[in-house]
Amino acid sequence: MIKHGREKGWLKLPPPALKTWSALHGIVYNGVKIASRPGYEERGSAVVAEISLNRGGEGPLISVPRSMVLSLESVNEHAKVDHEFGRVLAAIDEFGRTARGAILTFILMQASIACPTNSKKIGVSSPFSEYIKFLPEVLLPTFWSESERELLTGTTLRPALDAKLKSLYREFDFLRASTEGITWCRDLWWDEIDGLIDFDDWKHCDAMYRSRALEFPGIGDSMVPSIDMANHASGENTDALYDTDSSGNAVLLLMDQKSKSPGDEVTITYGDNKGACEMLFSYGFIEDSMTSAREMFLDLEIPDDDPLKRAKNAVSTAAPGVRLYDNGDSTSWESDYVWLICVNEEDGLRFQIAQSNDGDQELQISWQGKEIDNVTLLSSQLLVDGMWDVFHLRAVSTIHARIERQLQVLSETEEAASSAMHGQGTTIRSQPRHDALRLRSLEKILLEKTCKNLEDQASCASE
Repeated sequence: MIKHGREKGWLKLPPPALKTWSALHGIVYNGVKIASRPGYEERGSAVVAEISLNRGGEGPLISVPRSMVLSLESVNEHAKVDHEFGRVLAAIDEFGRTARGAILTFILMQASIACPTNSKKIGVSSPFSEYIKFLPEVLLPTFWSESERELLTGTTLRPALDAKLKSLYREFDFLRASTEGITWCRDLWWDEIDGLIDFDDWKHCDAMYRSRALEFPGIGDSMVPSIDMANHASGENTDALYDTDSSGNAVLLLMDQKSKSPGDEVTITYGDNKGACEMLFSYGFIEDSMTSAREMFLDLEIPDDDPLKRAKNAVSTAAPGVRLYDNGDSTSWESDYVWLICVNEEDGLRFQIAQSNDGDQELQISWQGKEIDNVTLLSSQLLVDGMWDVFHLRAVSTIHARIERQLQVLSETEEAASSAMHGQGTTIRSQPRHDALRLRSLEKILLEKTCKNLEDQASCASE
């Protein structure tokens, strides 16, 4: 439905019309406009200076009334006037009480209201019925073909993407199963012949939300019309920040040290520390300025021959992996989980069954007879232990071995990825291929750099 609507034009509006829509709904532009920049039309709309801007003295560049912020709060307010949507929201229960679940379902409802084949005219339009028509189509990896996804083998994006697609299928199946009991949903959305909605629509809703959601103080994860048209630039290239004013309205503010000339783009940051994998996963691009993956997450697993494997995994609240960071001249790593791999019963790690205050039994972990409330605190206990150097060397060796395995997979799949047929007449498009090969290169750089640093650490520890 959504893809068809964009192709046919009933779910698409030209960017210049956004100015009229914004004025109608109380969104104020101050010295900026939403437009594509000459020479960068393929990147879509951006926030562009119309006048000279100097160190934020102009006040908010864009001001969006709180009522026009698409958030969990505003979705719940809409459900009070759109009773059929309220039934849908109630049907999906806890999922509908999350910002993600509520907003994605709301977008889906608004798209179906706009559909010209919706003869039942179920649902109440809102200003967002028009706003979603301005949102560009973002080629997130969830829309890549299987051949394109194969290019990611050996990168940290491949398992993350596989997990995301499974999660999206679960959400979609849950939405369908939860709402099929509503007569109009069964007839309008889910009919085997004439139903409007399929899994592709859910992916489009996810892409709209994930690529544009911003976390606003006092509001939470939200989609903010016009401000969410601002493109990303990290570090010193960031021009503006988003915030809420004393009335709860969303505002875009030029940073104090920044000045802009007419025609210059005004950028925000989606997160200065986000790595290449996360940028491509969530936003569909990798910054041109990146020279390494910046950061990446590798999964770790407790060996099957570890007698305490089940107990360790039962008590663990830590992410089962290690995060690598590029710090410029050096690298670093962070993992609470690796310490569960590196110590065992003979070192002083113990597990026991204890009874909680409410009478239930629970598994408790202790180190050298001292109870540990959370696995994330284990490293602090190891740090003051006389065997710390040994434990740290074990961790370094474990992480080094994991990095070597990742590099091996990258190496083994490199020729197939780089030589795969692409372009017209194939299932591999130019942009996904470019992004996949770039991600492979950037992650390889960080892996090799970290591997060398870990080898140096192990060498110093053994001397």
